This record gives sequence, structure tokens and C-alpha cells, in this order.
Amino acid sequence: MKIFKFIISLLFGLMFINAGLNKFLNYMPMEKPTPEQMELFAAFEKIFWLMPLVGVVEIISGLLFIFPKTRALGAIVILPVMVGIVVHVFTMDKSPMGMSIAGVLFIINLWMIIDNKEKYRALLK
Repeated sequence: MKIFKFIISLLFGLMFINAGLNKFLNYMPMEKPTPEQMELFAAFEKIFWLMPLVGVVEIISGLLFIFPKTRALGAIVILPVMVGIVVHVFTMDKSPMGMSIAGVLFIINLWMIIDNKEKYRALLK
């Protein structure tokens, strides 16, 4: 189980490192956005610091998620970004592929949070 958890965490972390790097280097092609998505992206452009911040959070949390000692911190740091991804995919994008990928990643994130719940107890006292 330890090896399985490491492999899942490694893949999860690498996906978010890749997504974060793409925010700066733009090397992955994007599908043609819908008019609603274009509106949203235009709003993101007005808040010029938002996407670089999300990219940095994705890279840092992806790195933290890979290593067992920092996985609990990485799971909590990426959670707000993950919630935003899930909400976007299930409300605006609605592609079956995007919904399945976002759903699986969200479940992995929740699994790691639940698996490390004892590490968060001091925060909740």
C-alpha cells in the first residue's frame, strides 16, 4: 500500500507541477474556449497576478505532495485550487474527460487529507 500511495502521490504531484509550469511557459495547447469561458479568462487577465499565483501554488504543492513528510501540507495547500478546478469543470466546462480527471484528482486529494488527519489535529484545537 505504501508503494501504491507513493506512485499515486507522485503522479498527482507531477500533474500539478506540469499545470503550474504551463501557467508560465504555455506549452500545452488549449481547446477553443466557449464564450462563457472567454468572459472568465478576460476577468482573470484583469487580475494580472491571479494566474501566476495559482501556478506557483500548483508547483509548490505538487512538490510537497510527492514527499511523504510534506504530503499533508501539500494536500491542504492545493485544496482551494482543486475545489476551483472541480467547480469550473462541473459548471462551465462539462467535458466528460475533464470531469473524470478532476473527480479522480479531487478524490486523491481528499484521500491524502483523510489519511493525514492526525497531522491536522493541532491546528483544530
